[in-house]
Amino acid sequence: MSKNARTCADCGCRLSQYNLEDRCATCSRDRRLDAQRGPRIPEGVWHDAEIQSALANWDFGLASRLIRERAGLRQDDMAFMTGLSQSFLSMLEAGSRRLTNLDKAARFLQGIGTPDSLLAPPFRELTVRPAPLPEAHAGLLRTDTAPAAQAPRGLDDLAALAAVQSLRFTGEITRTNVSDVELEGLESVLTRIARDYVHAPLHRIFTELVTTRDHLFTLLNGRQPLRQTRELLLLAGTSCLLLAHASQNLGDEDAALAQLQTAWAFAEQADHNDLRAWVKGTAALIAEWSTRGETALDYTRQAIRMAPGGETRIRIAAIEARAAARIGDRATAVSALEELQRAREQSAAPDALTRFGGLLTFPQAKQEYYIGGTFALLGEHQRAEQHAATAIELYENGPREHRSYGDEALARLDIVKARLAAGEVEGASEQLHPILELPADRRIRQLGDAMHTVTRLLEEPRFAHNSVARDLADASRGYQSIDTRTKALAR
Repeated sequence: MSKNARTCADCGCRLSQYNLEDRCATCSRDRRLDAQRGPRIPEGVWHDAEIQSALANWDFGLASRLIRERAGLRQDDMAFMTGLSQSFLSMLEAGSRRLTNLDKAARFLQGIGTPDSLLAPPFRELTVRPAPLPEAHAGLLRTDTAPAAQAPRGLDDLAALAAVQSLRFTGEITRTNVSDVELEGLESVLTRIARDYVHAPLHRIFTELVTTRDHLFTLLNGRQPLRQTRELLLLAGTSCLLLAHASQNLGDEDAALAQLQTAWAFAEQADHNDLRAWVKGTAALIAEWSTRGETALDYTRQAIRMAPGGETRIRIAAIEARAAARIGDRATAVSALEELQRAREQSAAPDALTRFGGLLTFPQAKQEYYIGGTFALLGEHQRAEQHAATAIELYENGPREHRSYGDEALARLDIVKARLAAGEVEGASEQLHPILELPADRRIRQLGDAMHTVTRLLEEPRFAHNSVARDLADASRGYQSIDTRTKALAR
């Protein structure tokens, strides 16, 4: 017998590694029940074939329910005997929880006094002392992962024990708290949110996003194979990426950056370059809107190194062009527009993010809006109006899921500014009225900021005697962007 082998203090039989008490299951149960007069399980129960099958298959939930029914016990009786909480035992029997921890499983089996003959080898307590193993074989059992302390009596026992160990470890690394069907369902939810984002009220989108993100976080706190973990990390990162956009549209840059930081952590954990590229691109977008042009350009340079071809690369080039134009760097802006055109000409399959669609794509309408915005910032208003008009036409005639009310309104404002620069107040009024009539819950924060710029243009001295300009200035002066205090956002 090994020097470290433990034996029962009452009967002297050898104890399992997972029996943490000083006595075997039978002696411990008898002492406890004699002292406390607790519930007992009749010996005849153990002869039931269904119970024997459940124990053999390690289906402890089914075994618990069958044993209770045959013995006429309540759940709180079983909880008392096994040391499990009544609520956990209820979920165990219902199949919503599993008893996978070997120590807890051993205490469960010991608590109900499971006969040694019905125990799997890892939990079995040998009443017959085995012959010592030859030294060459004994070393094979001195591992941290061996589920049984007792030494096999021969090579056949060693093979059986090794098989149990392997199967048990396989069960541990393949068990999961999420099915592939549920993963597909979560991807479908995020796809719908991404597509609804560009045309649906932001309040509803934000609330649903938070709910979906919380569910993904809960699943990640559980256990699943690496393949499913990586997919969950991508979905969770995507949900945070969308929340970053939503937070920015609500005007909360600090919240947006916190969401991006979380999305980046998920991208790193999943080693996912597509998600990395989108996170860095969105960070550049936020910096560009916040007038931190140099920071935005730095982010685009990081993003372009991670970006595949197609719409993701086009998006980063477009953000770089507008960021450069905002700080007056025409050469960099034009170079970025040339990169955008090259990326347009290259065919590429959708990446892991653009497959969601909607906000996570960069269709031609959006491309034209960004090009127009770049020329508007450079003061080249005629070219700005041409591209902005193309963007509006594509939005109006394109697929519903690609029609972004925010980008379409901002493109109209580029036309408004172009016409005001040319002194065409009536032409500006034509483009401004649809923006003034836009419902309040669709007025993203960037739209409110851009309207303030238009108001200042209308108040310039050159329009002082123009009644249309005065009326437009009065209408735009009190323009309010989305109300972030609504109760719809309360959590």
